[in-house]
Amino acid sequence: MSKANTPEGKATRPPLALIAGPTASGKSDLAVELAVRIEATGRRAVVINADSAQVYADLAVLSARPTQKDMRDIEHRLFGEWHGVQACSAADWAVAAKKEIAACHAAGAVPILVGGTGLYLRTLLDGIALVPPIDPAIRSQVRAMALADAHAALQAEDPPRAALLAPADAARIARALEVVRSTGETLAHWQARRLGGIGGDVSLKAAVLLPDRDKLYERCERRFAQMLGQGAISEVEALLPRNLDPSLPVMRAIGVREIAGYLRGDWSLAEAEAMASQATRNYAKRQYTWFRRQPPPDWPRIEYDDFTIGPLCDRLFQHYLLT
Repeated sequence: MSKANTPEGKATRPPLALIAGPTASGKSDLAVELAVRIEATGRRAVVINADSAQVYADLAVLSARPTQKDMRDIEHRLFGEWHGVQACSAADWAVAAKKEIAACHAAGAVPILVGGTGLYLRTLLDGIALVPPIDPAIRSQVRAMALADAHAALQAEDPPRAALLAPADAARIARALEVVRSTGETLAHWQARRLGGIGGDVSLKAAVLLPDRDKLYERCERRFAQMLGQGAISEVEALLPRNLDPSLPVMRAIGVREIAGYLRGDWSLAEAEAMASQATRNYAKRQYTWFRRQPPPDWPRIEYDDFTIGPLCDRLFQHYLLT
């Protein structure tokens, strides 16, 4: 992500707070607590969603979207703004987020971004890579390849990208391969030419939450069990009759496939819960690794094993007391 947010000139730039981290790390509650404390100083604060599941109206429970009680009278934006029939890309979200951030600044409010979708954050701050349109024939050819063959081809045609990707990451392998074959340049080449990021236009105060992994995984398991008792099954029951494209993000959200299988009688509810809990842990592990390695080194990594929001916010409040 951009490192253009240097100390020089920060005082003249409008503030943007950012709390990022893996799922179940407590970041949503922390963002609200931060907003409450900022408002106690006489300044308005607004929490803006940066989570790719919480953007969907269809996934209030399964995305752990904050409830009205959770929001504590703090204004929240971009939560549940898209319907599942329409995919919300990183570019779509970034356009909407820019508008909301600009509106906050115009009103003298402090926007607080909160979420665990690194691609969303990177697109907003650094801009979007303007990859030329992919030749349809090449795309079809690449997408028809066996995964092992596609990975081997990528190792030959774009070794650095292949080294970054897991051999089982079919979507990213295909994307990288189709880009290099269609454009003659690697995906890294195009990503280095990003346009439209706001990272250099704001006074960014960012922090990355990295809780104790074992305790994080325990929270993931408990949270999915709670979701089952809070209406997750009814949420999936409402989705299935709509016959949405299985490739849509709302249908690929963790818990949807597992609960759908239970509703069809493919497995028991206990098995669905176990599979979804494991998928959540795997997702949290990927997010944890990404947020430890990918954001700029000057973004503080906050490590903790106590998820109590008050003391955790005490550690961040002076960092976020924006002027």
